[in-house]
Amino acid sequence: MDNLLEWRKQQRKQLIAARETLSEKTHQQWSQAISDLLKQGFPKLQKMNIGIYWPFRGEYDPRSIAQYFMQHGATIALPEVVSKDEPLCFRKWLPGIPMKEGAYGIPVPVEAKAIRVNAIIIPMVGFDQHGYRLGYGSGYFDRTLATSQPQPLTIGIAFEMQRLENVYAQPHDIAMHYIVTEAGIFRTEDHELKLIPASQCADE
Repeated sequence: MDNLLEWRKQQRKQLIAARETLSEKTHQQWSQAISDLLKQGFPKLQKMNIGIYWPFRGEYDPRSIAQYFMQHGATIALPEVVSKDEPLCFRKWLPGIPMKEGAYGIPVPVEAKAIRVNAIIIPMVGFDQHGYRLGYGSGYFDRTLATSQPQPLTIGIAFEMQRLENVYAQPHDIAMHYIVTEAGIFRTEDHELKLIPASQCADE
């Protein structure tokens, strides 16, 4: 595609604007559907170190489902931008702990222990039929995944209205293992998203 950077910039602008104009009722309904699917489809998260994110600009808020997994044995961490060209550092998070303002004004835990996560719930501005994510353009999650060994389980989160036919993934882009929207759980299989029942996902 000619001028991919400009195209992505415009897509981000439109998708974020659409997400931010959702009614509170619709946002709550879709968010509850996503939480239910995460609970039903990913019981394995209950015993894992999970990276989540602090909600930004109308995103699904993963904090309540994170607390559910925490109550069942999971350890939860929030990402911190250490420097522009480095992978994210995930710091242990508990509700109510001291927070500070991090990059882009997004809160991060104060002097919390850095932990290695083996699953990450990742926010998406957009996503395509091949399991690739359109992010905010800074590349932090891409760098983090590229340098993580072994590769953590990746679960991209978005609303169906953020689905695109193609985000024109570049060689450095990494597809999500799963994408969860209010419509269901989708697994990336042979470079295509496949809708799978929550019960099947839970058994994988």
